[in-house]
Amino acid sequence: MSIITLGLNHKTAPVSIRERLVFSPESLADAVKSLSALENIKEAAILSTCNRTELYCATTDDKKLTQQVIDQITEWLSQFHGLNSSDIHEHLYTHQHEESIRHALQVACGLDSLVLGEPQILGQMKQAYAQANDQGTMGSLLGRLFQHAFSVAKQVRTDTAIGSSPVSVAFAAVSLSKQIFGELNQLTALMIGAGETIELAARHLNGSNIKHMIIANRSVDKGQVLAEQFAAEAIALHQIPDYLHRADIVISSTASPLPILGKGAVENALKKRKHKPVFMCDIAVPRDVEPEVNELDDVFLYTVDDLHEIIQENLESRQEAAEQAHEIIENQVEDFLNWERSLDSVEVIRDIREHAQCISSEILQKAQAQLEQGKSAEDALAFLARTLTNKLLHQPSATLRQTGENSRHDLLDFARQLFLSNASKPSDKQK
Repeated sequence: MSIITLGLNHKTAPVSIRERLVFSPESLADAVKSLSALENIKEAAILSTCNRTELYCATTDDKKLTQQVIDQITEWLSQFHGLNSSDIHEHLYTHQHEESIRHALQVACGLDSLVLGEPQILGQMKQAYAQANDQGTMGSLLGRLFQHAFSVAKQVRTDTAIGSSPVSVAFAAVSLSKQIFGELNQLTALMIGAGETIELAARHLNGSNIKHMIIANRSVDKGQVLAEQFAAEAIALHQIPDYLHRADIVISSTASPLPILGKGAVENALKKRKHKPVFMCDIAVPRDVEPEVNELDDVFLYTVDDLHEIIQENLESRQEAAEQAHEIIENQVEDFLNWERSLDSVEVIRDIREHAQCISSEILQKAQAQLEQGKSAEDALAFLARTLTNKLLHQPSATLRQTGENSRHDLLDFARQLFLSNASKPSDKQK
């Protein structure tokens, strides 16, 4: 089989395109089963985050069909999201086998992320693996690739300083708020969501001495658990209009398919604030804040794409570690390819053993029949040894004779190494 990866990310597509191709958590199970049901696709996994959507497929190992399969996957992706393939084609990238392996390792290590070396992507890859595994679409090849990627990511974290600096989307969002407001100790932050990114942002805000935080989440109980860590308030999403005017900083990261904050709600909040400025950072994909909010005065609205410049300023310390990580990955790509090549020898060994077992069973039955017919055990054993040797060596001997006639001395040397490397010559035994 061969691995094909098709996807788009923050480098190839703006957020307005990425948000249209996100797979919601509710749709992933059906999506990965639908993808794996396509002709020529044997295994499948889907990685979908705010910065990337990637389809990993193990396909029939037929190079003539490769482009056909890529077109098939592209059409499936566009149709699943109600789009035309022409709308997304320019934003897509594809990787084939060795490049797919290399890409998966780079993604797991955070080397292909908006934030170099960020650790969240590894957890997201593990979720993609678990989802495909649960749906029965994660076979031996993709399963081995994902497990290998997890192992390499752990090695990179251990052997390099890729994760030593506090660089993340959440960190960048808080850094930007400090650039706009300076000190945060008299400000209130409204955090929408209660996932890993919001928790990380809340930690950075807490470390920057934010005066007060409000956690808004669909599940108030889950929001309350996070709020208790920071002495914050917990509210439901539908309560946001009642609290929005209190927020100087709004950071949002949910999995909602539709915007949570509209232009009207923000306008009303600004009036109550007497147009005191508000910093909004929408980390979600699809976006939580309507783009039209950016038209309002006194609102500083940023998306994940806007954070890129800020993030770049914090990456210098990770560049050397990234180079070391790439060296590790190159070695690990070769290890994975060696594992694949070893599968060929396993199959050959299995076939040889099955062939030898069939021959030995056949000769054994004949030897037993001779015993039943009254022949001596000595004669039956001699027949078994002679016939088994002749049967096992007949085809290899014929092939080696042909090899000698064709002057393939390299193959003759290999055969000698294969069959006689540990054998003693008759003269050796006589000494």
